[in-house]
Amino acid sequence: MIIPAPTRTFPLEAQCTSFLRADCPAGELQRLESRWREALEASGLAVWDNDIAAEDYYCSPAWYKLRGYEPDAAVALSLEEWIQSVHPDDRELVLSSIRQQREGKLIYSQFEYRERHAAGHWVWIESRGSVVACDEMGLPSRIIGTDTDISERKADQAKLCEISRRLQLALQVSGIGVFEADLETGEVIRDERLQEIYGDTAALDPTGALLATCLLPEDRERALATVAEGTASGHPFDNEFRIRTRRGELRHIKSRSMSYIDDNGRSKLIGVNWDVTDDRVLRHELEQAKKLAERRASELESARAALHEIAFKDHLTGLSNRRALDEAMADWQVSKERYAAVLHFDLDRFKEINDAYGHRLGDMTLQHAASVLADIFGEGDLLARAGGDEFVVLAAPSRSEEDVVRLAKQAVSKLAAPVTIEGCVCQPGTSVGISFGIDEEGPSQLLLNADFALRSAKKLGRGQAVLFDECLKKQARKARSLTVNIKRGLERAEFIPFYQPQFNASDLQLCGAEVLARWRRSDGQLVAPGNFLPIAEEAALLEALDTQVTRAALADMREWLGRGIDVPRISINLSIERLRSPKLVTELVEAEVPLHRVSFELLETVSLDDVEAVADQNLAQLRQLGAQIEIDDFGTGHASIAGLLQLSPHRLKIDRSIVIPAVQNQKQRSLIRSIVEIGRYLNVQVVAEGVETQDHIQLCQELECDILQGYALARPVSKSDFEELWARQWRDQLNKGRWIRLG
Repeated sequence: MIIPAPTRTFPLEAQCTSFLRADCPAGELQRLESRWREALEASGLAVWDNDIAAEDYYCSPAWYKLRGYEPDAAVALSLEEWIQSVHPDDRELVLSSIRQQREGKLIYSQFEYRERHAAGHWVWIESRGSVVACDEMGLPSRIIGTDTDISERKADQAKLCEISRRLQLALQVSGIGVFEADLETGEVIRDERLQEIYGDTAALDPTGALLATCLLPEDRERALATVAEGTASGHPFDNEFRIRTRRGELRHIKSRSMSYIDDNGRSKLIGVNWDVTDDRVLRHELEQAKKLAERRASELESARAALHEIAFKDHLTGLSNRRALDEAMADWQVSKERYAAVLHFDLDRFKEINDAYGHRLGDMTLQHAASVLADIFGEGDLLARAGGDEFVVLAAPSRSEEDVVRLAKQAVSKLAAPVTIEGCVCQPGTSVGISFGIDEEGPSQLLLNADFALRSAKKLGRGQAVLFDECLKKQARKARSLTVNIKRGLERAEFIPFYQPQFNASDLQLCGAEVLARWRRSDGQLVAPGNFLPIAEEAALLEALDTQVTRAALADMREWLGRGIDVPRISINLSIERLRSPKLVTELVEAEVPLHRVSFELLETVSLDDVEAVADQNLAQLRQLGAQIEIDDFGTGHASIAGLLQLSPHRLKIDRSIVIPAVQNQKQRSLIRSIVEIGRYLNVQVVAEGVETQDHIQLCQELECDILQGYALARPVSKSDFEELWARQWRDQLNKGRWIRLG
């Protein structure tokens, strides 16, 4: 710093007295001052010289450097300007010191403060200034001083204070007492905690005869011998003994001490004592309880083994279960265990087997798959049933990549082979995703990678082994990016309903529309559902997306009815996640739309036989409110007649994969005819999807389908286009044999 202040000479520092004197010739004084200044600058100190009489301010290059400026930088040196660079908390101290030196109350000043560095941070500075000359009034006319950067020292002091605070806190919390004894004088320094342990402020010296006076006779010889031997060794040593305090209390004490030679060559002993009386009492009680525990050890061990079996084993297959897998992954995460790769298996035809032959045979199929995998993967591998028909293998760290791939392909081959179970020939098959190495995100990411590879294997067809490579990594990254965009789209309400008109097969009159999701992005791009629904389902966003589209569709229906547009019915796809939602019925009621105009489509691939356990209450309430139920993609799953009867659907929708080839394929036509007969048997309507041509219309009419839907009649359209379709007097146009194509 610089002290602007008001010609008697004073010493700047003690070492300067000999050559800064008033009786020195001017040239000699100037030479000595120059030498002194050069010496200070050579030492690295930041020198400043405030010649008040000459109105001259001098700052050394080191002064500028300390503050982050170039030596020729223009720096405000007036007090009013310069004080703004001082930390607000230090300004009062700085101004007080300057004021006192200005007023001649201080010849020499020294203080510490913070000043803003050119780079923006604060620099701790120790400033020393000395009045070297005064005017005729006795007020300072020249002040010279130095500034020193003490930031590191301040940081060290702060660290030392923090360490000391933590140590004191630790000692206080732990109840440990500290002592230091001079082995030559017998003088002992004890802290308050040690005095509390010994029950007296005049606590006994633990290094000599005074300690012996409070030691129990049974412990005296051993405890003192331990002190003597440990002190002589110069190494840390432990001791344990019992004392009787002056108040007669019996206490068990543990100590740890070490002798050393201090800087003055004196032998000393430093150590800690802590009261373990409660521990010893507890130990005694535990020893008594141990006898009882030992008598029950065998029984408890058996129970523990049984509990472990229940907790960590899959009761059906005997493999490790999901909990065991999660524990293994957690151990891998913290490097307690290590594995070479993650393999994620999924049986290709388990659902077909389970639905066709029943749960008992399905369970036996899982046992067969577990046995095959257990024969292939051995010691060092962790084989677990992750749930359902999924299995995960954590490959032993000794396995090479080639070895893992070979075993995976072997498993695919063996599980693809037909096997007779309870007289039924089954061919479960399997697909597997493989992930190698330590991903930067850890083992849990490897499991996700293996799962992504498994999904890729499923897309390629059954019986595939796919390795998570750079190509899949890019796809996974793209999927994650799309997931983020879908979440953002949900926040912005970018998912909207489109409507594909449905027509009566008998007269081709418009009778309703299916609600289809579309994503109108913020840039105006319209995204088809095939580009976002699979990712939304994997990211558990399907329920939120369904909710958003359903709300918009119900709002459209409410508006149409208000405007006199009498749309008979809209069909809304209902995912199993949405069906499970406890808010479903409440949200539909709040939409204020007559629910007899709403039909909900359930995929047949959702296990219809299990619906009662999942969402029977919601379905029952929907029926009570007048809503209709449809089975979507009928003919592609394995719904039982019992399941259909239980659901009491209003319509069965034949999947387009059956309808499209039916014009040329007799088997497909027969399948459609069978579905229509099922509909007649159940007294429900049959909807044909995928009606793409005039031939499809004619065929479906001949096979007595009730409702038609497809591009031959109308494409999915926006709300406004659907309204336009309604307004164009479609009935007359359709009765003349014309088909409307929109979009």
